[in-house]
Amino acid sequence: MVLADPENCRHRILIGEWTFVSNLNSSNETGTGRAARLGSPLEVLRIFLKLGLSCFGGPIAHIGYFRDEFVVRRKWIDEHAFADLVGLCQLLPGPSSSQVGFSIGLMRAGYLGALAAWSGFTLPSAAILVVFAYSARALSGSVGAGLLHGLRLTAVAIVAQAVWDMARNLCPDLERASIAVMVTLIILSFATSVAQIGAIVLGGLAGLWLCRNEAQTPSGQVDSPVSRSVGLVALAMFFLLLAVLPALRSLTVSSSVALFDASYRSGALVFGGGHVVLPFLREAFVAPGWLTDDAFLAGYGAAQAVPGPLFTFAAYLGAVVSPEPHGLAGASLGLIGIFLPGMLILLGALPFWDSFRKRVGAQAMMRGVNAAVVGVLGAALYNPVWTTTIHAPADFGIALVGFVPLTVWRVPPLVVVAFSAAAGAAAAFL
Repeated sequence: MVLADPENCRHRILIGEWTFVSNLNSSNETGTGRAARLGSPLEVLRIFLKLGLSCFGGPIAHIGYFRDEFVVRRKWIDEHAFADLVGLCQLLPGPSSSQVGFSIGLMRAGYLGALAAWSGFTLPSAAILVVFAYSARALSGSVGAGLLHGLRLTAVAIVAQAVWDMARNLCPDLERASIAVMVTLIILSFATSVAQIGAIVLGGLAGLWLCRNEAQTPSGQVDSPVSRSVGLVALAMFFLLLAVLPALRSLTVSSSVALFDASYRSGALVFGGGHVVLPFLREAFVAPGWLTDDAFLAGYGAAQAVPGPLFTFAAYLGAVVSPEPHGLAGASLGLIGIFLPGMLILLGALPFWDSFRKRVGAQAMMRGVNAAVVGVLGAALYNPVWTTTIHAPADFGIALVGFVPLTVWRVPPLVVVAFSAAAGAAAAFL
């Protein structure tokens, strides 16, 4: 339904609980009408399933796919609203591209549409990684070990490229570069999850002090698709689970609770999404002895070869952990646990986003948090990625040959995965 405002010719698009305001002229009215039509969850599932099978390249590439599909081709959302939505999801903890897809599904077909968007985009890569978890156990002998080592070398190249790109974009000045270096030193000195959380908080406080001069007043307006009451309930659930799950884990011997808590905390505390989740998941899964660093990094390398969000790596981890449940049950707990907090905080933030993003202090704090994220990932590049993988000059050579095409030539990560796995197997055979 489209209601025209005769005073300023603004069209208000009402879709379920979603209200979008966009400045549209008469030449756009056909596209506006299409965007306003309520879709079905099945339609959303079909389109996102196609994206879930074809979206390679990480969260930034996913955003590009979404823009082409929903802004340009289908006109479900206009350019300005899409840009504001992406900005919100990049500032929140959790998987940014999945949060954008979740929101578009919510806009198109309500809460069932949001669930359909998440399912279609997420489940294909999760299923592939679970299959890899079972097949990796069958890889034996020198060639199989070399193949898995090649996947671990992929992780070196991928994480190094992520640190390089994020440092250039998020630490372009002395203040933010200093925050990143400070956080890296803290994480390397105190390799615990508490240190990671404390370093990010410290980065936000430093940004509040050092980065206020960079603040700009955002243009436009973002009307919320979620009521404030629903948003407050979602926020309450986010923080309640974050507090209750560790307490419940300490009071019970249930490994299911422990697995869900490990995944939930990783998803709840990761700003920047994508590769930044690596150190949190390692601390949550490797530190308790649930699996080895080798198995962890092999799965991380395999995750670069599949489409969809990198957070589906948690499905692999849940499938291979040593305590029960593992297999399909563990994969399901890991997958739901890591995605749930990002979706809850997204629902909680949407009603308050427009006023929050215009505050100078909030912008400065998030600049500091983003710089701290670069420091966390930089520390992870050294330990565990480098220290547990680079053992010989040949290892460094394979990782370097993977890093340069990713960074300079911008080849798809799938190409680097294939090269590194083949090189690792060939080195073992020779």
